[in-house]
Amino acid sequence: MDLSAQEDTNRRMLRARDEMDRRYAEPLDVPTLAAIAHLSASQFGRVFKDVYGETPHRYLQRRRVERAMTLLRQTDRPITDIAWDVGFASLGTFSRTFSNIVGCSPTGFRLRHEPVAVPSCFIAVWTRPREPEPGAAQTVVSEKRPGADAG
Repeated sequence: MDLSAQEDTNRRMLRARDEMDRRYAEPLDVPTLAAIAHLSASQFGRVFKDVYGETPHRYLQRRRVERAMTLLRQTDRPITDIAWDVGFASLGTFSRTFSNIVGCSPTGFRLRHEPVAVPSCFIAVWTRPREPEPGAAQTVVSEKRPGADAG
């Protein structure tokens, strides 16, 4: 694939990913996202994973969990409400997905992460769930970095 074709593919994938970021709380399916990228559903899944390193479904789950982390940290709203607000249809699926991505339950996360007086954009980048390196031990996300002083 020549450079211009790759740039076009990347732009189309970015449009689909941007739509996922905007509408993360809504029901989204691969055919809808594929149409945004002007690809077939099966082709979209393959190309998305090649470009972003994860499937569209996994990206959307991670995006929803990121938003839930913010709401758990910044509000005292019930976890069930947060699960529905970020796009999960059941508390069980939300809890299981959250635990798989973050490494602890939503309740455990809330207990360990009190509100922090820094801009939420910094917190979002600092605590963003990431796929562990192959063979690496899983760790729980924390807002405090080793050796960092609070003041």
